[in-house]
Amino acid sequence: MKLSKRSVAALPPRSGRYFVWDDELSGFGLRVEESGRKTFLCRYRKNGVRRQYTLGRYGNITPDEARTEAKKIIGAVAFGQDPSNARNLERCAISFSDLFDFYLREHGPKLKESSKAEYQRAITKHALPAIGQLQAEAITRQDLNKIHLSLADRPHRANRVISYLGGVFSWAASNGYLPEGNNPARSIKRFREQSRQRYLTEEELSALGNALRLAETSGIPWITAATGTSAKHTPKSNPNVTYPNSVTNAIRLLLFTGCRLREILNLRWKEVDLQRGFLFLPDSKTGQKAVVLNEAAISILHGSPRESDYVIPGDNPDHPRHDLKRPWKHIRAVAGIEDVRLHDLRHTHASVGAAAGFGLQIVGKLLGHSSPQTTQRYAHLADTPVRRASNAIGSALELALTENKKDDFSSG
Repeated sequence: MKLSKRSVAALPPRSGRYFVWDDELSGFGLRVEESGRKTFLCRYRKNGVRRQYTLGRYGNITPDEARTEAKKIIGAVAFGQDPSNARNLERCAISFSDLFDFYLREHGPKLKESSKAEYQRAITKHALPAIGQLQAEAITRQDLNKIHLSLADRPHRANRVISYLGGVFSWAASNGYLPEGNNPARSIKRFREQSRQRYLTEEELSALGNALRLAETSGIPWITAATGTSAKHTPKSNPNVTYPNSVTNAIRLLLFTGCRLREILNLRWKEVDLQRGFLFLPDSKTGQKAVVLNEAAISILHGSPRESDYVIPGDNPDHPRHDLKRPWKHIRAVAGIEDVRLHDLRHTHASVGAAAGFGLQIVGKLLGHSSPQTTQRYAHLADTPVRRASNAIGSALELALTENKKDDFSSG
């Protein structure tokens, strides 16, 4: 058949792989895997030996793009070249560092900026020192497993690094930089991760509120991490530190809205609709979404000055504040909640809604969860009927024990 967008899309998977060849361009074909994956390829003969050149996966390239590339390959063969052998030599020469550069340049524009930055940060720090200079095709599962084990004290980070590496190798195989199926990260067993469920209690929320009020008014005592003669800030006195309202209000908005950190720090005034009570976020972790504003959040935004395009501006008003690490570490220490992360404010927002009996569907909608399974972590807080049943059973059992006790005394 002629390999076109319609004909390729209609090809079904079968038991075992099969090939379909184009009836117009000799040597141009498509391989269909049992999984349904479809890959364009070009076959030719060089010195009596059949060669095969992988053009790319359907979905990454179109049939017309693959046909154009196949014509180039067949033309090169006619002039005495051997493109498949040239690619093999090129594969042997490419280092993982170069491969990662290609990945960022060619695939990076398709990623969210935050995802691209996280990939780059994690792989540059943890993988490139170990495998950056190795030939990409020669990297083994053992090489990646050493990186994984080196981060055993941070299992979540270790697993993310291996996942990121797996994404790079998968992309490289799909785009012809490595042989298909070459993904040494695929079989690495991940560390078990402990799910973290940290919610602030009423007492902790009260302490946090006091710390925030002190931070923006009279100030809170400076805490020096290092001590001794080598300390960068050896305390000759104990001055109080104040933070601008933009910092304390950012922390309050994280709690009152349940938004993620970057959603608040990158928030622009044009995305705030106080009249209707919404934040219209153009790009969140789950895509475009609207965030319902409660009266507490609206009050904060009403009282915030509009001195920048951003609700939480940085030192340069043309840019948003980069992070809240230093003030949050200081404020949470004063509040006595050193183990609480900024993301735990989002969990606290959700836990209060779940415990109030609003239901997991409503809580998930408020948080912008794309999957109901994500909201299931709050199920134990939302089981109001289950709690009522437990209380009823406990009361009945307590009554039975009490009655039995009275009977024992009367019989004595």
